[in-house]
Amino acid sequence: MTTVPSVRTRVRIPLRFGAAPAVDAEAVTFAGLSDGLEHLAFVLGKPGPVPLVRLHSECLTGDVFGSARCDCGPQLEEAVGRIAEAGGYLVYLRQEGRGIGLYNKLDAYALQDAGLDTYAANSALGLPEDARDYTAAAQMLRVFGVGQLDLLSNNPDKAAQLERHGIAVRDQVRTGVFANENNVRYLRAKAEQTGHTLALPQPDSWAGSAV
Repeated sequence: MTTVPSVRTRVRIPLRFGAAPAVDAEAVTFAGLSDGLEHLAFVLGKPGPVPLVRLHSECLTGDVFGSARCDCGPQLEEAVGRIAEAGGYLVYLRQEGRGIGLYNKLDAYALQDAGLDTYAANSALGLPEDARDYTAAAQMLRVFGVGQLDLLSNNPDKAAQLERHGIAVRDQVRTGVFANENNVRYLRAKAEQTGHTLALPQPDSWAGSAV
């Protein structure tokens, strides 16, 4: 028998990044998701009929430890602020390393240090370039009654997968571009190989970590 996804727990959690004021959020856990993983959603602000939504894949190195090899941490902080202002949902997905896991991601980093780009490194390990499936994300949004949204993302695949699951993407809203000398090759690979909407600076024009 197929289990219909449902809310498991709701709890208030103030979210704080650095010295910025805390943002009030409601963390929601779920039962019956298709992949059985412990995904979370955060309700921020007052979601309207067409909420602002970000699907954010877990990144321990970037979200928690502030790694400069990716742009995940700054994107997470930006998303919380923008969604809290507009009203919507941050869907936090347990998909470390584009779905390949933490250890494999670090193995891929070692290959990137040897010259491979982020996608070629995954392939060299015999792993998918991007293993993420957003079925559970669509299920979580449907639990909230979301049928249409504005998607805060530079990744066209997220919008395409949501549309295939019957959730209309009214607008794909670009995130900021958080580029630095450590992650620009990673960001350029995303723009050139998977169509991420990123306007990257030239390597000699750094003015800080966020451009």
